[in-house]
Amino acid sequence: MTRKNKLPEFPNSYLGEKSYEYDNSKWMERNQNKTTLLCFQYLCDEKLDNVGKKDVLDKKPYITLDLGCGTGFSSEILIASGLKVIGVDILFDMLIKAKSKIPHLENGSNLYLILADMKYLPIRSNSINHIISISAYNFILHEKKDYKDRNKTVNNTAKSLKRILKPNGRMIIEFYPTNEEELNLFRSSFTDNGFNGFMIKQNPKQKKGQTFLLLKRW
Repeated sequence: MTRKNKLPEFPNSYLGEKSYEYDNSKWMERNQNKTTLLCFQYLCDEKLDNVGKKDVLDKKPYITLDLGCGTGFSSEILIASGLKVIGVDILFDMLIKAKSKIPHLENGSNLYLILADMKYLPIRSNSINHIISISAYNFILHEKKDYKDRNKTVNNTAKSLKRILKPNGRMIIEFYPTNEEELNLFRSSFTDNGFNGFMIKQNPKQKKGQTFLLLKRW
């Protein structure tokens, strides 16, 4: 998001000089850090403990996928929170900046980066404990105009994420659906493909904008 509360244009807002502007924006860093800490809080949410098979997270260094990690703002927070992180992004301009930060992180060895499309992750099945995605998941629909194509994309992506998650693995998706139809499309893609969970919004009547999905794999 930008100061004017407009969605960035993908991928143009993250390429070349724009990627430098993003990485050097103190406002963006504060915003991403705040959202990541909130997502980490949701990962340990008591209500999510009771979804599906009841469990409670301890302080193990869980292997967590940072889906759409960008320049690494969110990955830094997750590492500082005690997690082992695999950061994935499709844009080289963003990922190279995340890579440059690893030597300067206190636990930089706990961050591994992959250049990949989140729709086609090169990660083996049942290997990830949890997934967190900050302000990136809605970009899987980039240039997808036809409803059938959009529906196929969100469902196939949800199936892929279920495949790599361990049983009872948790997933927190913070994203920005453009309208109620798109929101419902994303939600049903998860509930129809192996996830239980619930949604959190600042305003329960909100039809678009910042949305958190708290999910657990069956």
